[in-house]
Amino acid sequence: MRRTQGRRLWDARLVREGGDLMTGSDRLKLGTVVPLEGGPDEELRKVAELGLPCCQVVCWQPDMLTEENAEGLRQAARERGVEVVSFWAGYSGEVVWNLVEGPKTIGIVPPEHRERRTEELQRGAEFASRVGVSLVVTHAGFIPENPTDPLYAGAVEALRRVAERCKELGVSFCLETGQETPVTLLRCLRDIGTDNMGVNLDPANLLMYGKANPLDAVDIIGAHIRSLHAKDGEYPTDPYQLGVEKPLGEGRADFPRLIGKLKAMGYSGPVIIEREISGEQQIRDILRAKDILEPLC
Repeated sequence: MRRTQGRRLWDARLVREGGDLMTGSDRLKLGTVVPLEGGPDEELRKVAELGLPCCQVVCWQPDMLTEENAEGLRQAARERGVEVVSFWAGYSGEVVWNLVEGPKTIGIVPPEHRERRTEELQRGAEFASRVGVSLVVTHAGFIPENPTDPLYAGAVEALRRVAERCKELGVSFCLETGQETPVTLLRCLRDIGTDNMGVNLDPANLLMYGKANPLDAVDIIGAHIRSLHAKDGEYPTDPYQLGVEKPLGEGRADFPRLIGKLKAMGYSGPVIIEREISGEQQIRDILRAKDILEPLC
C-alpha cells in the first residue's frame, strides 16, 4: 500500500482449478481500495459503479480521522450499498518506497517516528471502530530479520500497544506483507502475542520487495491471513528499487493457485483489488482484474 497519485496470462484450466473450490455460500467478497481523502461518498460511489460490493478504505492523513468523516463514511456505505470491510491506517511523516530510504522512513521501526505513529495507528483503530469496521491494516516497516536487533524489540512493543488498543475496541489488527520475510512476520505476530493479530496478504509486495514467492508464503503465514490484496508485480532487478507493479495477470503472482490454496486452508476474507496508479488506466486495470477474479471468487 503506497501513497498514490514479461506478459503472462492464465489459461482457462487454471482459472477453473482455482474457482472449483468456491461455490455457493463460500464465495469470497470482491472489492477494491479507495482513499478517504477523496471524500467518503465520492469514493464509495466509484466502488458501486465498478459493480463491487465492498472496499478497503485507506487514509494517510491522521487529521482526517474525525467523527464527521466517520459518520460520512457510515452514511455513504449505507446509501451506496458498499460494505467497508477494512480500514488501512497510514501515518504522518516522510515515507519513501524503495530499498534504501524505506528502512529509515516506513512504519514504526524507525525510532524517531515510532511514538507518534503508534499513537496515530491507535487513532486509526478508534476511527475504524466508530465506522463499524472490524479490521485495521498497516505497514509496520522493515521489521529486522534478527530478533536480537534493538529495533526489533522496540517495534514489537509498539505494535503490541496498537494491538491491545484494537482489542479493547473489538478490532483485529493486520500487518500487510512487504518489507519483511514471511518467517520474520510470523515471529513478530507471535512475539506481539495478542489474539487479534493477523496478516493482510499482498502477493505483489512479497515479489516487489524480493521477500518471497506468494504461494510459498502462504505455507508459513496462511493461518493468520485475514485479508488479501489482489495486486501483481515482479521481483526487483535494481537492488536499490522495488520491483515493478503490474496489472493483475501480467506479473508473477499466480492468483488461481493462490486463491485455491487459501480456500483450501479455510480462508473466507475479502479479495481487494489494488492497482497503485491513477486515472483511466487504473479503472481499466481494476475492471480487468475484476473479470479475472470473479470466476475465482
